[in-house]
Amino acid sequence: MTTYIFEFIGTGMLILIGNGIVANVVLKGTKGADAGWTGIALAWGIAVFIGVFVSADVSGAHLNPAVTLGLATAGKFEWNLVPGYMLAQILGAMMGNFLVWLTYKKQYDATEDQGSILATFCTAPAIRSPFWNFMTEVIGTFALVFGVFYIAGGTISNEPVSLGSLDALPVALLVMGIGFGLGGPTGYAINPARDFGPRLLHALLPLKGKGSSDWSYAWVPIVGPLVGGFVAALVYLWIGI
Repeated sequence: MTTYIFEFIGTGMLILIGNGIVANVVLKGTKGADAGWTGIALAWGIAVFIGVFVSADVSGAHLNPAVTLGLATAGKFEWNLVPGYMLAQILGAMMGNFLVWLTYKKQYDATEDQGSILATFCTAPAIRSPFWNFMTEVIGTFALVFGVFYIAGGTISNEPVSLGSLDALPVALLVMGIGFGLGGPTGYAINPARDFGPRLLHALLPLKGKGSSDWSYAWVPIVGPLVGGFVAALVYLWIGI
């Protein structure tokens, strides 16, 4: 149970800081509107650093169902723990975004643009093309999970792999690089919990003039990252080092 709690806490911290910067940039009446994409990518890297550092020594700091699936596929994580980890990650993401909403409550009330409100919860494509949006999420998540394998372990063995607190910085830099290099087309969910949990929260919260939660697109940032994590595990096993 303690590992699940720290997955919840770590994912919550990830989303609180990550979507907190999005809210600061896009909502009306904040002081961070000039931060732009550079600020968002940097802050998501910091968010990953904090989330991993807080939870790594207890839960291994997956914070992402795609990472959990990838590690389990490669034999580095017990399959019986996968459902509990994924549930903790989704609930943690919801809690993190709930705290974002509380922080920016007056700004949400002042913002009329439905797309800006939704952006503080979940991702949306710059150009809507489901197949190519899906491919972007697969590639971005492949880069994340494949990198995590070597940051956290680096060799094929029967030993379990998990991130330690010293791995927080390289993982943060990896996510930051994905944001700068691959994030433009879809807003780089690269994490099903990061998108699904807050999107569900968006649907549930009494947000003024919030509009649609865009469930027709939601499969892309859920299925794409899971496929990317699975493929990363297969390539990792195929290399066999």
